Amino acid sequence: MTNEQTTHFGFETVAEGDKAGLVQGVFSSVASKYDVMNDAMSLGIHRIWKDAMMDWLAPREGQKLLDVAGGTGDVSFRFLKRAKVGHATVLDLTEPMLIEGRKRAEAAQLDSSLDWVVGDAMALPFEDNTFDVYTISFGIRNVTRPQEALNEAYRVLKPGGRLMVLEFNRIPNDMLQKMYDVYSFNAIPVMGKVITGDRDSYQYLVESIRKFPDQDTFLEMVKDAGFDNSKYRNLSLGIACLHSGWKL
Repeated sequence: MTNEQTTHFGFETVAEGDKAGLVQGVFSSVASKYDVMNDAMSLGIHRIWKDAMMDWLAPREGQKLLDVAGGTGDVSFRFLKRAKVGHATVLDLTEPMLIEGRKRAEAAQLDSSLDWVVGDAMALPFEDNTFDVYTISFGIRNVTRPQEALNEAYRVLKPGGRLMVLEFNRIPNDMLQKMYDVYSFNAIPVMGKVITGDRDSYQYLVESIRKFPDQDTFLEMVKDAGFDNSKYRNLSLGIACLHSGWKL
């Protein structure tokens, strides 16, 4: 008998020590088709959500961004385009995702403004008070202990730094949520099979959304990490949500 703590991997209960490896397996499997699949399953709306994040963030010249679970660099590219002069560090647990991102950065001639780091959101390999902005997009629900990731975000941000979390969430209307669930559970795993050859990974991703805390619960977690002036904005009726906080 073991006393090891458990957590969820989608609807499955797993040992906490096993989750990171399982998540790595998911994203290693789909890395080469990840961006194509994002467009397909969100009908391209994920681009609008990421642009909304940048609108609220309003990047400024000279800022240093840490983009955690940054994968193929979508958010970092947007940040650098808006900041014009800045630097982004993309951190991800899964190296194949970063490899795909580097290819995109080289093609866009942005690689000189970017660092790519393999690392864990719960134990960031950076000094205290290093970054002006911390973003994590559709990644924190895959972290074994999200509160620890938020605590780490607070630690590495400079005083006056900004946290922004973009994540799938709840539609505050039961009928609309049920309609969205029907689409998610029936269409998205099938798309995953057709586009990436991997149904199971997208079954997990759909399930992981349902296990993530709702908007208000997650807001309290942001506040518990020490962030001030914390608030959120629903996107597309709450299918996605932006949480913001400041290290003051």
